Amino acid sequence: MRFFIPTPTRSWVALGPITIHFYALSILVGAVLAILLTRYRYRRAGGDPDEVSDLALWAIPAGIIGGRLYHVITSPDAYFGAGGHPLNALKIWQGGMGIWGAIALGVIVARLRFAKIAKSLSFSQALDAVAPALLIAQGVGRWGNWFNAELFGKPTTLPWGLEIPFGFRPVGYEQFSTYHPTFLYESLWCFAAAAVLIYLPYFKKLPAGYLFVAYIALYTAGRTWIEALRIDQAHKILGWRLNVWVSATLLFISVLALIRSGRKPTTPAAS
Repeated sequence: MRFFIPTPTRSWVALGPITIHFYALSILVGAVLAILLTRYRYRRAGGDPDEVSDLALWAIPAGIIGGRLYHVITSPDAYFGAGGHPLNALKIWQGGMGIWGAIALGVIVARLRFAKIAKSLSFSQALDAVAPALLIAQGVGRWGNWFNAELFGKPTTLPWGLEIPFGFRPVGYEQFSTYHPTFLYESLWCFAAAAVLIYLPYFKKLPAGYLFVAYIALYTAGRTWIEALRIDQAHKILGWRLNVWVSATLLFISVLALIRSGRKPTTPAAS
């Protein structure tokens, strides 16, 4: 008997006049969990947790906008190419978020807001507090890809292969029924990395900002090989997907930053 992970038969549910898309729900649940965990860690570091809630009101919308912009810019053919529909760029519930666009714009907006409201911690300490929470949010959010039957990997016959309906299979892969569940790989990787960040300060005294840089290093270490498994359409440079290059570059930079910052302990990281 062959085992596999089935793809959900629907990606939304209607409650009267309201349509709830599971992709959006996954992002929402991840965001709520991230806020709760960050508030707890921020308080333990000596900060006012209400500052976290205030920052979230600014950073989360900015992150969604930044993530969508990154996706549209790096995958323009789906919206502006032959057969593309520009208005579909606004349909976030259909999937398509670039994590680095989300992190970049979210951090920029949070930094601007932080300068006006924060009184107890430095911004580096705030970043440390949110680092594992970001991984939790990303790990939960990846399940939205499962409901949308998207971003899966190469064909596989492994017992945990993801069964993809015929209509969602990429051109040239129609004859294969099961694929690597890259959404699951990334989700589990994020949860494991979050655990590492949460417990790392108990074993070693770290400078402020170290955990956030470690977040980038741990996430990109996983994203690099997971991204290499994917077969959905993407821009390539020298035969490799653009996001593989981005992840590998950020991994290299973050590891160098960790080595450098590890030699200069300053204000303790949030734990």
